[in-house]
Amino acid sequence: MSLRITDLGPARATPPAMSVVLSTYNQPAWLRKALLGYAHQTFRDFEVVVADDGSKDETREMIEALAADFPVPLRHVWHPDNGFQKCEILNRASEAARADYLVFSDGDCIPRADFMAVHHELREPGRFLSGGYVKLPMSTSLAIDEANIAAGDFARPDWLRANGCSPAEVSRKLKVSGRWAWFWDQLSTAKASWNGHNASGWKADLLRVNGFDTRMQYGGQDREFGERMENAGIKGKRIRYRAVCVHLDHKRGYATRESIERNRAIRAETRRKRSVRASEGLAR
Repeated sequence: MSLRITDLGPARATPPAMSVVLSTYNQPAWLRKALLGYAHQTFRDFEVVVADDGSKDETREMIEALAADFPVPLRHVWHPDNGFQKCEILNRASEAARADYLVFSDGDCIPRADFMAVHHELREPGRFLSGGYVKLPMSTSLAIDEANIAAGDFARPDWLRANGCSPAEVSRKLKVSGRWAWFWDQLSTAKASWNGHNASGWKADLLRVNGFDTRMQYGGQDREFGERMENAGIKGKRIRYRAVCVHLDHKRGYATRESIERNRAIRAETRRKRSVRASEGLAR
């Protein structure tokens, strides 16, 4: 498979503290909003690596245009469209990342301004971080513009309620901060799972488990990766109320019963065998 890696944005002589690996496929409008979120982070010692699962030229053109004024290094890692191959492109983008600590999210998720700072502050050896997200309805997703992202409006409950979110859709994750966010992370009963929209870990640990299992398509592939990390002794740490992104609405035409059932079988095998390394993963 032909892989294309394009370096954009400002160059730097030394590796950054962190690399964001951001998955995308033919959603340039949503990806642009996500990238603008990374342009307005309070912590700046990072690069963004776009893991592109075969998008058309419109995505590349958008990234190139945005890169002219982007404040941190930006890499576009692309392979030709061959169906849903997110795990493969995540592996290749992880391989291309320059930092020894990797933050993973999706190109339809806008990070709150403190997102990277929280992941940097809370990282620790032998752990991966399990962050949170807030789902937005389509009307709100469409309403968010560049000015709203620069101002942080998209993560403010009052703005969200005024722009299409019902009170029930405005999560507590956006209403608490500081010690209260820590408190709710301790109180939550949600498992500290690996979430593709918001998780981070050491590159050395990703290499240890051989990355993402490329046999898997849509449906739990991120959770299976986290289960292998746990099997390797790398435990999850819940930061769902402290590291938050908002998820823009979209259709999922790639979700099929066949892929979900196949992925469930692979996850069951991982749990049964307590597998650590992906049999078909980063190392080819």
